Amino acid sequence: MKRKKLVTVTALAIGLATLAYRKKKHAEHRPHAVDQINLERYLGQWYEIAHLPNYFQKTSSTDTTASYRLNPDQTIAVKNRCLDPKGRVRIAQGTAYAQNKGKSELKVSFLPKGLKWLPCSKGDYWVLRIDPHYQTALVGDGAHKYLWLLSRTPTIAQDTYDSFIATAKEQGFPVEKLHRTQHTRSQ
Repeated sequence: MKRKKLVTVTALAIGLATLAYRKKKHAEHRPHAVDQINLERYLGQWYEIAHLPNYFQKTSSTDTTASYRLNPDQTIAVKNRCLDPKGRVRIAQGTAYAQNKGKSELKVSFLPKGLKWLPCSKGDYWVLRIDPHYQTALVGDGAHKYLWLLSRTPTIAQDTYDSFIATAKEQGFPVEKLHRTQHTRSQ
């Protein structure tokens, strides 16, 4: 009986230690948003320069932009636009909600209003880095699954690109998987 109890306690202790270690390691590698953004300066149109491939965004799309405007209820209207491989305009509209005082961590949902209550209906939208002039921004999530490099213009200087991608790499994002977005026409 003592042996069985000892084995159980030992297994439980090892399990708890493993869980604590994994939680600590996850916290160490968790991306972090900037402390705050000036939301009024952040609003407007952004061009996607690069992104991590994901299930809701085809890498064959071009001319991808994101536009943000403030709603009367202080939420943010999001309008993502791109051209599919056949040149057809594709639009996704959603709503973002600030999650911290600095408004640099948001949740965004593209589901219809009636489904936004679902726990899985919102995704992280964290501003990980932004330049002082609000011309280039790095946006991601807390799980390293989503990452976008955005700019106020369809192209950016290579040194700016490299600097922002270095930030993403420092925060644990798999930057080797990034897809550069093509811009073929002005929008």
